[in-house]
Amino acid sequence: MPNIVVIGASAGGVEPLQEIVRSLPAKLPAAVFVVMHLSAGAPSALAQILSVNSAWKVAAATDGEPIEPTRIYVAKPDLHMLVEPGRIRVTHGPKENRYRPSIDSLFRTAAWAYGPRVVGVVLTGSLDDGTVGLYVIKHEGGMAVVQDPKDALFPSMPESAIRRVPVDFILPAAQIGQKVVALVNDRWTEKEPSKANEIARDIPSPEGEKMKVEEDEKWMGKPSPFTCPDCNGALWEMEDGGLLRFRCRVGHAFSGDGVSAGYTESVEAALRAAVRPLEESAALEMRLGELALERGDKKAAERFKQVANGRQSEAQTIRSMLLSKLLSKRNSDAIFSE
Repeated sequence: MPNIVVIGASAGGVEPLQEIVRSLPAKLPAAVFVVMHLSAGAPSALAQILSVNSAWKVAAATDGEPIEPTRIYVAKPDLHMLVEPGRIRVTHGPKENRYRPSIDSLFRTAAWAYGPRVVGVVLTGSLDDGTVGLYVIKHEGGMAVVQDPKDALFPSMPESAIRRVPVDFILPAAQIGQKVVALVNDRWTEKEPSKANEIARDIPSPEGEKMKVEEDEKWMGKPSPFTCPDCNGALWEMEDGGLLRFRCRVGHAFSGDGVSAGYTESVEAALRAAVRPLEESAALEMRLGELALERGDKKAAERFKQVANGRQSEAQTIRSMLLSKLLSKRNSDAIFSE
């Protein structure tokens, strides 16, 4: 059975992935699994892109296929790619950190199945998907490699992993492939599985099975005062090695940053939804005021005008809030890309 290399990337990840794949020799006792955050509704050409100038067979993963050496398995859009002993599972299970496919799901299941024979690699991307999974890989005796944040187009994911996981190597993308080859060819020390036995219960099943109510407190930690950003259900709070995680009964899973990002999107969506009825209400009040003025009812016309002006002012306030959030996000992205 080959050693397992799992790679997670998000924004800006295509180029470093290409560099790593090009560095892999024709014969290497390893299988490589790649998860990149992709739009759910759009077809992905990532497998075809990575196959250019690669000595390995690169293809989108299919459910139940065996794991073979010198193969690169790529997650499909809107589907998790999980690792079981000897085979791959592809599932439309609950999202993790609002992503499907999820880097954490791949990393965690690989650590559970292969322990110290796993190399985990976190590349460029926003937020912190991959951090919890890399933590589990390390606690199962595997190796952790992270792209140097200075080399990453979006450094948030590498920075999160470095801050919270005892990373073995921090390298520019151009050197990661060579390091992976060296690690795969090295003799690894076997370690007794520990963290994976605890975390295995947290792995989403291929069918996305819901949690059983009677098992929530036993397996899912303590109830949280927060609700799931995706389904508004109750969240359960877990902490492993200082890493705060949340999961709801449906199976949606989040890091602390993931919950925060979900709430931010929910707030923005609510604000956007509020603008339109305010503007339509203002337009209606103005029209009613015009009709009142045509009837000669100046008092009613003035009252309608005041209400319309108030609604317009409220809509403008919300628009200013949304614009401020948008500009803040753009500035943040610009800083990340420097």
